[in-house]
Amino acid sequence: LLLTLVTFLLGLGWAHRGPRELLDAWAEGMFSGPLLVFALQMALILVTGHALAETRPVRRFLEGAAGLARGTASAAALTALVAMLAALLNWGLGLIVGALLARAVARGAAARGLRIHYPLVVAAGYTGLLVLHGGLSGSAPVSVATPGHPLEAAVGVIPVTATLLSPMNLAVTGFLLVAVPALLALMAPRAGDPVETAPVLPERIDPEDDPRATPAGRLENSRLLAGVIALLALAWLVPRFVELGWRAVDLNTMILLFLALGLLLHGTPRRYAASVDEAAAGAGGILLQFPFYFGIMGLMRGAGLIERMADLFVSWTGALGHLGLSPGAAYGMLTVVSAGIVNLFVPSGGGQWAVQGPIAVAAAESLGLDLPRVVMALAYGDELTNMLQPFWALPLLAVTGLKARQIVGYTGLLLLLVLPGLLLLTALFSA
Repeated sequence: LLLTLVTFLLGLGWAHRGPRELLDAWAEGMFSGPLLVFALQMALILVTGHALAETRPVRRFLEGAAGLARGTASAAALTALVAMLAALLNWGLGLIVGALLARAVARGAAARGLRIHYPLVVAAGYTGLLVLHGGLSGSAPVSVATPGHPLEAAVGVIPVTATLLSPMNLAVTGFLLVAVPALLALMAPRAGDPVETAPVLPERIDPEDDPRATPAGRLENSRLLAGVIALLALAWLVPRFVELGWRAVDLNTMILLFLALGLLLHGTPRRYAASVDEAAAGAGGILLQFPFYFGIMGLMRGAGLIERMADLFVSWTGALGHLGLSPGAAYGMLTVVSAGIVNLFVPSGGGQWAVQGPIAVAAAESLGLDLPRVVMALAYGDELTNMLQPFWALPLLAVTGLKARQIVGYTGLLLLLVLPGLLLLTALFSA
């Protein structure tokens, strides 16, 4: 809401547009059809990933993995690695997997008489949000790979082979997968230091099948019906992936894939619906905030602020060039830092891409830079300051029973420790 007012004032004072013109641009942006479709896609990415994480096979795997922990250091490293790998498949999956694994690790440790520092393990469960945009549900790279995306007129359709599978992303994501678990293990309390164990949390109870022998009850509890629908979805997806390979990866195929897997693994429509009901609470922020982000985007377009801000980026890139950096390296590092700052105010990667994406693209085009690398640089900045932004931590904190202040010291330190490596790799591959 504050960003909306600031952007409106910039339109009045900096761009010298009239109030009526700005109001029209704001309303047009808020209710843009393609942008509202994008908001629903982001909500479904979260919900289908969350629902998949709640399936019995996934939870059994996490309980087995939790038994590998032998102390706080190994528990934190294990939780971070599993959460990050899951987030590379789906960021909603990674967020909930991290939370559930942190709980399972704490319960397993208590049963074996081990005292582990629970806040550090929960912080490790949040690190999937540090790699999410390098994976199959990364907001910006997967959005620009989807035909009809909001910025298609400016950038066209960019396949994930040029973004997610690029040497730049493979290097950055590989660096984070190695560095983050190692750094968290080093943060573990030493022998004799005080530790904070997990609070007593209730077990999740799966919904019971409806015992009523009615046609509706039988359908809700039908494994056959759930299986047939899931197989129909997979029967469309598999030939598409065989034919197109990685070019088949876009928001729609990822949503359908995770919906099919969730329905199949939950077993019945009733259980899947109950899990989706629980997951939908986490999508409230998307549904409320995205229309305002789209309104900001409309204001920026209508007032010509995108072009003005892009010109500023170009001038700053030139200033960094005096330090001996190439335009690509300077702009890549500048994009990472600016995106990290913007993420503190616009906590959604999809919302940030809607607001900052047009500026980044306009500046990159004026400098003649490679657009896929700019997309990824913006994505890295966004995911980096997720470690300070508690917005997406809310579902994790609800599952684990902690407060944001109990984990942000660890995640904030992690941000500072990985920042130099991330900036260096971005500069090297953007040069």
